[in-house]
Amino acid sequence: MEVSNFSGVDTMIIMGMVFAYIAITSYLSVRLRSKTSSEFMNAAKTMPAVIVGVLLMTEFIGAKSTVGTAESAFRYGMAASWSVIAAAVGYLLYGLFFVKKLYKSGEFTISGAIAQKYGHSTKIIVSLIMIAALLLVNVGNYISGAAALTRIMDVNIPVAMLIIAVVSTFYYVLGGMKGVAYVTIIHAGVKYLGLILVLGVALSLSGGVQPVIDDLPDWNFTLDGHIGWPTIIAWILATSGSIFSTQFVMQAISSTKSAGEAQKSCFYAVLLCLPLGLILGAVGVTAHHLYPDMQPLYALPVFIQHMDTLPAGIVTTSIVAAVFVSVSTVALAIASLVVEDFYVPRYQPTPEQKLKMTRILSIIIGFAPLLFVFGVPEILKLSFFTRALRLTIAVVAVLGFYLPFFNSTRGANLGLSLAAIMTAVWYLLDNPLGIDNIYVALAVPGIVMFFEKLLTGGDKKKVPEGKEQDEEGEGQLSH
Repeated sequence: MEVSNFSGVDTMIIMGMVFAYIAITSYLSVRLRSKTSSEFMNAAKTMPAVIVGVLLMTEFIGAKSTVGTAESAFRYGMAASWSVIAAAVGYLLYGLFFVKKLYKSGEFTISGAIAQKYGHSTKIIVSLIMIAALLLVNVGNYISGAAALTRIMDVNIPVAMLIIAVVSTFYYVLGGMKGVAYVTIIHAGVKYLGLILVLGVALSLSGGVQPVIDDLPDWNFTLDGHIGWPTIIAWILATSGSIFSTQFVMQAISSTKSAGEAQKSCFYAVLLCLPLGLILGAVGVTAHHLYPDMQPLYALPVFIQHMDTLPAGIVTTSIVAAVFVSVSTVALAIASLVVEDFYVPRYQPTPEQKLKMTRILSIIIGFAPLLFVFGVPEILKLSFFTRALRLTIAVVAVLGFYLPFFNSTRGANLGLSLAAIMTAVWYLLDNPLGIDNIYVALAVPGIVMFFEKLLTGGDKKKVPEGKEQDEEGEGQLSH
């Protein structure tokens, strides 16, 4: 079946819808902009749980995951849905076991929370690993978003990436957490509607579900497909670990009014994630049925060109929305780490100076991923590599918060550093011996910390300057 093309008038209408959407949401970003540093960083702790739940969902189900999961389902079957369902599992575990501890730390950066357990040097290492991982997350966001935009806007990949950089940077530089949060509600609603329309068109073109099942090999519809359980389990571990440690997740839950509300937001995220995984898996395998020789990267956006103008405009807008919110939330998290962990300690700025510098740095951070996009890696593999890097932080955090034996700053620093290096090397070598780099990220920190403690006895726990190591302060995170 050949893909139809829009007329010039159709394309102009669709682009008009996209630009109108950008204009409206940009106006809302201005109206809802953060006016203080507290509003920029964590919305001054005023966010309702349901809005934070949407924010949490969008952090792991953005442009990279939507386009990437459909691409992966094209290649490996419905089992690719696990890449999104893993986020639901992760948020359930996070809500049940971890969120209240992090909220009660009083911190809104993951590095700050871990510093309460291990000290300043560990804080810096955590911050650097997180910044590197999140920059790579946005590289993936730019690639996947640009791939979607080029199908309808008739621009090349670099131009599409530049558009993404300009608009998303405008959103979060002005809005901060407060503005991004409320505009994200609109983005998420449009994204959900768009994906439902894509699935409807895909099944209409295929004649329903049964022709797809009859045409494709059976493995496309098994629980593990051509992905395999070791990789699926690795996805769940990596996603759960990255949820436990990702800066924007920490920032979002700290913007709620209480620890109980923070927990509720995680459960809302679970409910929002589950249906999306199944929708994206179905879109990918249906694209494989209809266009077996197509480049898998276009498994989702290809269906836009089979729609009437209005639904095509909605779906195109939904992809644009997913791109912008993904880039905005990740860039906001990077900016918060750079400001809180490096700029503030060195320069001790006034609140006004801090907000001004935050916005300046945010502009740089918004455009930085453009410098790293030299190729087009398989998006889902890049996505899970970035989650593996964040998993190293989660392992150290969980060991420190729950097992008093692992209280050595030196052990934590060695574990984090070696795990990040070995995970990156394993990814670049394309997972030798059939062992996913996620398992390297999971195993190395604990092994290093265990042997450091066993062989040296560890060192005394470092307490941040100004903190008393009394029962109340020490127990805040560890009990």
